[in-house]
Amino acid sequence: MTRRMTAALAAAALLFTAACSGGPKGSDEPKPEPIVPKVTITPADGTGEVKPDSKITVTVADGKLDTVQVKVGKRTVPGELSADGLSWKSSANLRPNATYAVTATAVGEGEPVEATSTFRTLKPKATFAIADIIPMPGEKVGVGMPITVTFDRDITNKKTVERALEVRSEKPAVGAWYWTANNQVIFRTKNGAFWKANQNVSLTAKLTGVRAANGVYGLADKTQKWKIGDSQISTVDTRTKYITVMRNGKRVKHEPISAGKGGRVVNGVDTYLTTSGTHLTMSRHRVEIMTSEWMGVDPEDKENGGYKEIIPFAVRISNSGEYVHSMASRVWAMGRYNLSHGCVNAPPGFAEWYFNNFQRGDVVEITGTKRRVEWNNGWSYYEMPWKQWVKGGALDKEITTLPYGGGSASPSTPAAPSDTPTAPATSAPDTAG
Repeated sequence: MTRRMTAALAAAALLFTAACSGGPKGSDEPKPEPIVPKVTITPADGTGEVKPDSKITVTVADGKLDTVQVKVGKRTVPGELSADGLSWKSSANLRPNATYAVTATAVGEGEPVEATSTFRTLKPKATFAIADIIPMPGEKVGVGMPITVTFDRDITNKKTVERALEVRSEKPAVGAWYWTANNQVIFRTKNGAFWKANQNVSLTAKLTGVRAANGVYGLADKTQKWKIGDSQISTVDTRTKYITVMRNGKRVKHEPISAGKGGRVVNGVDTYLTTSGTHLTMSRHRVEIMTSEWMGVDPEDKENGGYKEIIPFAVRISNSGEYVHSMASRVWAMGRYNLSHGCVNAPPGFAEWYFNNFQRGDVVEITGTKRRVEWNNGWSYYEMPWKQWVKGGALDKEITTLPYGGGSASPSTPAAPSDTPTAPATSAPDTAG
């Protein structure tokens, strides 16, 4: 065979081999692995001593979060997933001394990926809670009613605690908080704008995980609900010696009265004058014993003005012993002379009506005397200038109430008005009418 023929046969064999070798070049190379999402949970699994005012966060890289579930006991912890699906954050503080379990799933190119974390919050040195809220649950109150929150210990981080207090009402109102003590804060509406009548109001204190002082945390939230009743605003003119009661803008009563006679000056203050200014009704008493002991005079010492009287149908309007009450023995003076020791004496029939139509927080505006009621004498908080009141709050700002219905509250039973004084300020002995 010639050398030329041998070359031709070799070329033909090469072409045949190439034609029969199968698929395209590189088909035997391995396929790339799918990108697996990477989930990060904070606090990480096994973490202890987590601060209750921390947040739980879940983030993902190379994928998107599909589900996030956080449990503390049987309760699910709320949170919010970002719009891009890359992160989740809890929306509430954590419960102290509790174990949390986090489960998150993320999706990417392959199968879903699950990540978990179990951690524990710190055990606080001490806890704090609300000792008392006024108004009472379910109580129907007047349009001037303040909200008084008393804690069971002093508060150092007032801004944090105040920020956790949410006031909600069916009809919006503008108000502000004022700290009267380290363990007490009071909310009232703006001067000249009481609560709107006939609506529901609530306070939600979101205190879980809130740090009130160094090492002191709240363990639970609290919600309390009540009602604003009719607008009942009384005006007492000590010059004309009449009381006028307006209900929802309409006059329902106009009666003669006898106010404080004056004449007993102590430290520059005439203690026998009825105080002018904005008062609020505080409590009612079917029978109240009033004596001269408050001014250091023995009730039996008649020559020096001693007295002891049993007074029916008494409605307290200050902590210094002022009431609107019945006084049958002075009906002859009502509308003509001021003869009381500072109270507003009223005819028996009207006093009984006033007693029966009582709501704590009804407004009593008194005019005509040189003695002004102190802002902290009972619930006369409207006597403090508004700007000063606002500055007394830790946040130093006006607050517009939130829409009613937020938060959770346990069922409550409507409460009748108390027959005992319940003002937060220190009360003085009762005067007589």
